[in-house]
Amino acid sequence: MKKGISVLALGIMVIALGVSGCSSSPKVSRVSADTQVDLSGNWNDTDVRTVCDTLIKEALGAPRIDAYIREFAAGHKGEPPTVIVGRFKNTSSEHIDTNIISSLMRAAIINSGKLEFVEGGDARDELRAERTDQQGNASEATAAALANETGANFMLQGEVNAVVDRAGNTTVRSYFVKATLTNLETNRILWEGQNNDIKKVIQQPRAKF
Repeated sequence: MKKGISVLALGIMVIALGVSGCSSSPKVSRVSADTQVDLSGNWNDTDVRTVCDTLIKEALGAPRIDAYIREFAAGHKGEPPTVIVGRFKNTSSEHIDTNIISSLMRAAIINSGKLEFVEGGDARDELRAERTDQQGNASEATAAALANETGANFMLQGEVNAVVDRAGNTTVRSYFVKATLTNLETNRILWEGQNNDIKKVIQQPRAKF
């Protein structure tokens, strides 16, 4: 009887181990946000940080931007110029969320106090819709006035491109990221920064036959 119980218990343990070994639940490990993790060789969060750190430092340290800010402030009661974020294009064949690049750059420049930003795109449309709605639904004393937006002096735009070279099971990806600050009235480029620090060599395993 005891022998039968022991065999049954052993069988249950083997089944339990088999089930746990075949579990479909993913294994998740928490790591520091600045940990460099490359799984596929594609564009990732480390690349975003590398690019944005470089471009932000270039923009905030550019002598031409500093000179223009001083000149502008002298004629506008100390107020800094205003910037609107335009399109950051992805001209590579890879899916890259360029909104992250423009958002990080905008936040860093705003926090520096050097330039002011105004909303554009979908956020601006939402704000305009709310102001229009207030005209008929909010009291006259509290309704936001129409046609009182702050016009932007500059537009921040950018582009991400990648050069891919393949030979056999080896792929080399080189990324080129550009950001430009352009005067909206004259189309003159006040500043342009470029980053080409990211280059990856991806070695795929050879097929086994």
